[in-house]
Amino acid sequence: MFKKIIITSGPTLEPIDPVRFISNRSSGKSGYHLAMEARKRALGPITFITGPTYYLPAQVEVIQVETALEMRAAIGSHFRQANVIIMAAAVSDYRSLKYYPDKLKKNNDRMTLELVKNPDILLELGRHKRKNQILVGFAAETEDIFANAQNKLIAKNLDLLVLNEISEANPAFACDQNQVYLVRPDGVRKLEKMNKAHIAALIWDEIVSLAGRS
Repeated sequence: MFKKIIITSGPTLEPIDPVRFISNRSSGKSGYHLAMEARKRALGPITFITGPTYYLPAQVEVIQVETALEMRAAIGSHFRQANVIIMAAAVSDYRSLKYYPDKLKKNNDRMTLELVKNPDILLELGRHKRKNQILVGFAAETEDIFANAQNKLIAKNLDLLVLNEISEANPAFACDQNQVYLVRPDGVRKLEKMNKAHIAALIWDEIVSLAGRS
């Protein structure tokens, strides 16, 4: 159905020194299930670009990266050929300004680490998206979730945004089940808490529907 599908997954890992890094709680399960569902439906060739995770789908092209900059470069090599781009990866917003080649010693009670903002890969893709491309983003929010989701949908030129409301009842990360909202320019659809594999199937139903309308 599609000439090429890109799915990003997992966290990024931003090194500080040889043993320490900045990262987040993403397990990579959502991206994994999206790739497995696309493979099951034979939707097209899949390029799976992932940060460090145990969840690696079989029988698809897998590109493993660590940092946000590496993920950006890998996506850039495949973006133009893709009809569908699903940005399920949790890319670290910041990285250490300086990499320390030797392990930092805990000599003081406090240490200041200067951070620099990583590129907003999804924003860049939205700016360069062509008419025949479907761009799907993911968001994790704790407050003003719908206002923040709508802002992201518009600012990043997305066709679909998968919105996670992070709460004590729905931690979202590293869980087998999740509750999300599918946000489109024409409305919001709530998916009750269910297995992430089932969520992946419903996300693909939305994407196929979007492709049919284009």
